[in-house]
Amino acid sequence: MAATGFHTADELNALLPGTLPGLLGLTITAHEPGRLEAALDVRPELLAPNGYLHAATVVGLADTACGLATRALLPEGSAGFTTIELKSNFLGTLREGRVTTVATNAHAGRTTQVWDAVVTAEGSGKTIALFRCTQSVLWPR
Repeated sequence: MAATGFHTADELNALLPGTLPGLLGLTITAHEPGRLEAALDVRPELLAPNGYLHAATVVGLADTACGLATRALLPEGSAGFTTIELKSNFLGTLREGRVTTVATNAHAGRTTQVWDAVVTAEGSGKTIALFRCTQSVLWPR
């Protein structure tokens, strides 16, 4: 992914069709440097066999929000980024409704960025998961 700077929510949404976030049905709802909001509607394809929202769906939402937000804070001349570490704490789940996340930057350095995301159930505001990831900034060789 090339270092491309800031994009509006609409511009970021245009990148999603044909990718995993597009398959999940993820939508970027707001973006400013250092902060991104995203959401997805819970549907049967996103559930685990036990009938609850699959953990991978939650991670996909949070990691995508953090990754897309990373683009706006990449240092000039960098070639892109990649996720090198992620951690999730699951505090709840859903069977239906809408899940939202807010990703915020905790550190934007020359070689790494650290992002936090809080995933919530839109209807109740209940926290579903806490997520943190580290992005490695890539440089041309």
